[in-house]
Amino acid sequence: MPRFSVIVPAYEVQPYLNDCLRSVLEQDFTDLELIAVDDHSPDACGAIIDEAAACDPRVRPVHLPENAGLGRARNAGIRRATGDYLLFLDGDDTLAPGSLRAIADRLARTGEPQVLVFDYARVDWTGEAVRNVRAELLRQGDPEDPEDPHARQVFRLDQRPELLRLLMVAWNKAYRRDFVRKEGFAFPPGFYEDTPWTFPVLLTAESIAVLDRVCVHYRQRRRGGILRTTSRRHLDVFEQYDRVFRFLDARPGLAHWRPALFQRMVDHFGVIAAAPGRLPVRARAEFFRRAGAHHRRYRPLGAATPPGRARWRGLLLRLGARRAYHLLRGADRLRRRTAECGLTAFTGARRAALWLHYRVQRCRPVDPGLAVFAAYWHRGYACHPAAIEAKVRELAPGLRTAWITTPEYAHTLPPGVRRLHPGSAAYWTALARARFLVNNVNFTQGMRKRPGQIHLQTHHGTPLKHMGLDLRDRPAAARGMDFGKLLERVDRWDYSLSANRHTTLVWERVYPSGYTTLPYGAPRNDVFQRATEDEVARLRARLGIPAGTVAVLYAPTHRDYQRRYVPRLDLERVARALGPGFTLLVRTHYFHAPATSVASPTGRALDVSGHGRALDVSGHGRALDVSGHGRALDVSEYSRVLDVSEYSRVLDVSGYGRVEELCLAADALLTDYSSLMFDYANLDRPIVIHADDWDAYRAARGAYFDVTAAPPGPVSRTEDELIALFAGGAWCGPRSAALRAAFRARFCPYDDGRAAERVVRRVFLGERPALLPPVVPLAERRPAPAAVRTLPNVPAGPGGSGGSGGPAVPAGPDRPAEPRAARRAGVVCASPAASPAATPVTAPANAPVSAPATSLPHRSRPH
Repeated sequence: MPRFSVIVPAYEVQPYLNDCLRSVLEQDFTDLELIAVDDHSPDACGAIIDEAAACDPRVRPVHLPENAGLGRARNAGIRRATGDYLLFLDGDDTLAPGSLRAIADRLARTGEPQVLVFDYARVDWTGEAVRNVRAELLRQGDPEDPEDPHARQVFRLDQRPELLRLLMVAWNKAYRRDFVRKEGFAFPPGFYEDTPWTFPVLLTAESIAVLDRVCVHYRQRRRGGILRTTSRRHLDVFEQYDRVFRFLDARPGLAHWRPALFQRMVDHFGVIAAAPGRLPVRARAEFFRRAGAHHRRYRPLGAATPPGRARWRGLLLRLGARRAYHLLRGADRLRRRTAECGLTAFTGARRAALWLHYRVQRCRPVDPGLAVFAAYWHRGYACHPAAIEAKVRELAPGLRTAWITTPEYAHTLPPGVRRLHPGSAAYWTALARARFLVNNVNFTQGMRKRPGQIHLQTHHGTPLKHMGLDLRDRPAAARGMDFGKLLERVDRWDYSLSANRHTTLVWERVYPSGYTTLPYGAPRNDVFQRATEDEVARLRARLGIPAGTVAVLYAPTHRDYQRRYVPRLDLERVARALGPGFTLLVRTHYFHAPATSVASPTGRALDVSGHGRALDVSGHGRALDVSGHGRALDVSEYSRVLDVSEYSRVLDVSGYGRVEELCLAADALLTDYSSLMFDYANLDRPIVIHADDWDAYRAARGAYFDVTAAPPGPVSRTEDELIALFAGGAWCGPRSAALRAAFRARFCPYDDGRAAERVVRRVFLGERPALLPPVVPLAERRPAPAAVRTLPNVPAGPGGSGGSGGPAVPAGPDRPAEPRAARRAGVVCASPAASPAATPVTAPANAPVSAPATSLPHRSRPH
C-alpha cells in the first residue's frame, strides 16, 4: 500500500498536464500512486495520461465516460485510492520539488494526523511565483517553548481557528484516507466544490498539523481558468454554502462555528461580486437577490458587525441592493484615484521645492567638518564605507559623520551617527555642503559635486564579472544603462579604492577619469585580522549555530540572464547529505534581500510579520531570518530554524546587516561567482566554488578570468559533485589549501587589518603616502581563527566516498596532520605546507610600503 495517493483530475488542461504529472513522478519521495482522472476531456488529456501510465507503473489512469466536473472526477479518484493519505492536485498546477518528502516527514513527526495543511504559491503566466499572503498562519511553533502560541504541533481547529482564513481549497492539504472514508466525505457537483469539502473536513478532524512550506504551485492562467470564466455557474456558490450549513445543522456540537462560517460566506460573496467578468450581466441581479437571501437566512443572532466600509458592503449584500453596492464600489475607486492624483501633485511640488532648496544650499560654504556616507543604495550601515566611518570617528573625532539610509535600516547605525533620509531636505543640504562624500555605489544623478568637496568611491568587491564600460556589449547585464551618465558620475570621483592590482587595472579601464587610485586594501575586511576567538564564538551563538558544527556560508550571486532569483541548489538534499555535523548559512544576493520577493524552488513569498524574509528551504519549512538587524540582533526573538533534526541545520541570513560577521562565523564558504570569495580568502579558510552554470553566466555577464581554472578552492559542476566534495573531505584537503594560497597571494596583498586606517589618514587627515602604515606581509598575518578545526562525520557521498572516521582529522597521504600554526590560523583540515611559495613582485608606486620589503604576488590575468 503506497504512502500517498495523488489524485489529478484533468479537463482541457493539455498544455499543462505533462508538467503536472512530471512534478509528481519526479519527486524524490517515490512511495506513491498517481491516479490521473480524464474527465472526458475533448483535448489530448486522455492520451497524455495513457502515455504517462505506459512509462511509469505508479500512474493509474481513469477515463470517465462523460464529463462529470471537477468534484466528481476527484470522487472517482478517491474510490480507487489505496494510499495512506490522499492529496489532490489540479491538472494545471504542479507540486514543488521535494514536497512529498517534506509532507511525509512532517506526518511522521506529528504522529499521523488526520489532516496536514501546507502552503502554496501563485504562479502567473510569466512564471513569477508569489507565496500565499497568509503564510504566517501556517507557522510551525517551537514545541519546547511554552510561551509560543503555535507550540502545539497537533491540534483541533478550535485551538487554531485562524486556519479558516486560509484559501478554502482541497489541494493544500493531505488527508488520511481512513478518516475520509469513515466520515463519508465527498465532493459535490458544481463550481466552488471545495467549499463544502474543506469546511466539514477541518471542523470534524480530531488531529490537524501544519507544514510551513510551499508544496503546490497554483497556476494563474491568463484565460480559461474557472475563476476567469464568465458563467452562470458561479451561482453554484449558494448551493455549496447551503451544504455547509446543513452539515452544521446535522452536528449540533459544531454550532459555535456558525458565526465564523457566516462571515466567510459573506466575504466570499463579496469577492465574487467584485470580480470583473465573473458574473454575466443578466445574472448579477439574481446573484444579489440570492446573496441577500442567504445573508438573512444564515446570519446568526448577535452576529458581530465588521467595522468601516465592510459594514456597509455587508449591509448592502444583506439587502440585495446591487446598484447601491456597485455605487459604493465606484465611490471607493473615485476616492482612490483622487488620492493618487493629489499625491502626484504633491510629489511634483515637493520635488521642485527640494531642487530649489539644494540650489540655495550650494551657495553656502562647504562644511569642512562634515562627512556623509552611504552604501548599497541606502541599504544601511555596511561594507567599506561603514569601516571607514568607524575609523573616522576614532582617528578624526572632530569630524561629524552622517549616514544616508531609510528607517528600515536605521537600527544598523552605531550610536551617535546621524541618519539622513534619502530625498529629504537634510539629505540635500548634506550633499550640497559636506566636505567628504563616501559611497560604495554612486550618489544620485541629481547631485553636483562642488569645488572643495572630496568624493571617495570605495566600490564593493573585487571584480570577477564585467563592470562599467565593459557592459556595453552585454545588454542582459547593462539593462539599459546610460553610459554617458555613468561617466558623468565617475568624473565626480576624487579617489577610487582598490584591494589588489587586478582591481586597479579593471577600475581604471572601465571607469576612466582623473581620480587617484588608493591601493590600500578592503576596509570591511580589517575585522578579519582583529577578531578574536571569543568574538567568533559570540557571533555563532547569536546566529544560532550549534556548537561543534561546521558552519558553511552559502552565498550565491545574482544572475543577469534570469528575471528573478532561482536557487541553484536543493538545500534540503544538500542538508541531508552533509548530516548533523554541518550548519548551512544561506545568504542570497542583496538584489534579492531582505525585503524583495525571492522565488525558491517552492515559489515562496518573503514577508514575515514585518521582520523580513523567511527562507523556504526547498524541502522542509522555514529557516532563520535575522532581518538585517546587524550586530545588535538577538535572533532568538525572530528565528525560525529549519526542522531537519537528522540533517544539517539551515539558517537564512540574507537579511543580516554585516556580511563580514557572517564570514567570521563561518568555517567555510560555498559560493559560485560572488565577489565575497575574494574577501573570505583573507580568513584562510576553505572555499568551494559551485559553478553549475559558469558558461551561461560568463556569456551573459562576462568575466575577467576563468574562476574555474584559477579557483580559491575545489570546484563542483553538479550538485552530486558538490556533495561528494564534502563527503570525501576534498573541500578542506591539501589541494584546497594550495589553491587558496595562490588565490590569496594574487588577490589579498593589502588586507592586513589596517586598510581603513590608511584611507582615513590619506583622505581625511591629508597625510603623505610615505607616512601611512606599512602593509603586513601575507605570511605574517594571523586572521581570526575558525570555530571548528576538526571534521565532523560526513555520510557517504553520491560516489560512495565517506567522511572521516571520527571527529578528528586523520593524518595520511591525502590528509596530512595539521601543523599547530595552521590550527591557530583557523584552517580546518588543510596543510599550509602544501601551499606554493609566494613570488615577490614590485608594489605600485602609490601603495603603502610593506615591512619587511618583500612584496606579495600581485598579477592580473585575464562571476
